[in-house]
Amino acid sequence: MNACASSPSPAATAFSAVVLAAGLSSRMAGRHKLLLPLRGEPAVRRTVRAVLDAGPREVVVVTGFNGRAIFEALDGLPVTFRGNPRYAQGQMTSVAAGVAALQSPCDVVMICLADQVLLEAADYRELVEAWAARPRGSILVPMSGGERGNPVLFAASYTPEVVNGHVNPGCRKLIAEHGDEVFVHEAAHDRFTTDMDTPEDYARIVARLGGEAGVGETGAASGGADPTGRMPVVSATEHG
Repeated sequence: MNACASSPSPAATAFSAVVLAAGLSSRMAGRHKLLLPLRGEPAVRRTVRAVLDAGPREVVVVTGFNGRAIFEALDGLPVTFRGNPRYAQGQMTSVAAGVAALQSPCDVVMICLADQVLLEAADYRELVEAWAARPRGSILVPMSGGERGNPVLFAASYTPEVVNGHVNPGCRKLIAEHGDEVFVHEAAHDRFTTDMDTPEDYARIVARLGGEAGVGETGAASGGADPTGRMPVVSATEHG
């Protein structure tokens, strides 16, 4: 169970991150999108490195489909892995699994999507700073050009509600049920609304990164689920 306790501290917001990396990549023409190369490394590793560099208390990576390959792609990074045997039932199950695995005390939880590969550490810090400076609310949602984006941040006091499965899909129901607590962060860029679902998305992202993909995939998209419960665990260390 999550040990986070909500205690607002605008001067130095302590946050923990959950990275969702359990999806089926069903629209990527038979390839596992998180294993596609970007500048010489798997897409998922690029994302997780950026999250770590933003300075969270801990990072939990939720795996499911082809989870062993995700584990191997993140070799050496200080994260905790949580296998989700129910990943095929939807993103909300991975959100609940990841939040339940958090252990370090924090003020706010950030739910990150592993395929938002354009986000840099500065972008994640932008959201944490926006959270600290918000005039009201206990849920922060980034927006760009009228489109809702990710990651979503919420006060750690919502942990029991999220873990008990009241969020479907992802954080959408949490936002819907607590609309008066939502603070919208208007971003000056589209990185919070850009993800990688299709081969066309991948081509556009490669072009935005300078046309450098790099080495081939580190695993196939047909690898199936983790042997959940037997997944090796690397304990998260404190950053920042």
